[in-house]
Amino acid sequence: METTYHIPVMLQQCVEGLNIKPDGVYVDVTFGGGGHSKAILERLNEKGRLYAFDRDSNSKQNIINDSRFTFIEDNYANLKDNLRLYREFGIDGILADLGVSSHQIDEPSRGFSTRFDGSLDLRMDTNQELSAKNVVNEYAEEDLIRIFRNYGELKNARQIAITIIRQRDVKPIETTFDLKAAISKLTPVQSENKFYALVFQALRIEVNNELESLRSMLSQALECLTSGGRLAVLSYHSLEDRLMKNFLRSGNFEGIEHKDFFGNKLSTFEVITRKPMTASEQEVEQNPRARSAKLRIGQKI
Repeated sequence: METTYHIPVMLQQCVEGLNIKPDGVYVDVTFGGGGHSKAILERLNEKGRLYAFDRDSNSKQNIINDSRFTFIEDNYANLKDNLRLYREFGIDGILADLGVSSHQIDEPSRGFSTRFDGSLDLRMDTNQELSAKNVVNEYAEEDLIRIFRNYGELKNARQIAITIIRQRDVKPIETTFDLKAAISKLTPVQSENKFYALVFQALRIEVNNELESLRSMLSQALECLTSGGRLAVLSYHSLEDRLMKNFLRSGNFEGIEHKDFFGNKLSTFEVITRKPMTASEQEVEQNPRARSAKLRIGQKI
């Protein structure tokens, strides 16, 4: 199923990075097409357990029929509470693939791709109320500037916000192509596709509260992991990667190092990947969406 729903990125590196114990307990917080989960299950014996999270109800079509597998339809920001319900207090490994699934991108009605004209949606959880359409048509100018500046790292964030507000005063911006048309005069000639990708990235992060959810999940992962447990995260843009890098190296998201009375660095993780792992040229050729992926792995001390 995962070959049509989503091709798992850096599958071998992720699974090997978890250093799986056959009788261990593992969590895939971004189930999607189930590719990573299936690979983890293959390395577990009858005593092993795998829990998988996904807030997109469409991913339920990929649920694995295996007594060792438990699917949890929820945001991974609620990681600890859900694991406590199953009385799991010492996890051996947690995997997160933060990318948007191929299925979501290729479904025009979801609005994740700038290539298709579809509803300006961008919700991971289709049951939530807030969509990109709400953000674009209802947010105040300063909030739009904040989103495009902080989440898209766009230098002309103010211009984008003002242009959107002028357009929506004439007619609501309801589709992906409506938005592209509204801001078309602001696109750099040499990097049009990248510009639109960053605009949509910024809106997606806001709609799904992605960075706050990631911070919450990482903090809870540290609590849930047993000593020696592994945390492996695939990120796809600098905002996510920076959070993960700082968290592994310093135990906080600002990258501030803390020391004990004797001046020794206080660490919560042993960093397994000094530099992030990236996909091979062969994998990128077969799956272009792996191009921007960075894998960082840490082991709880």
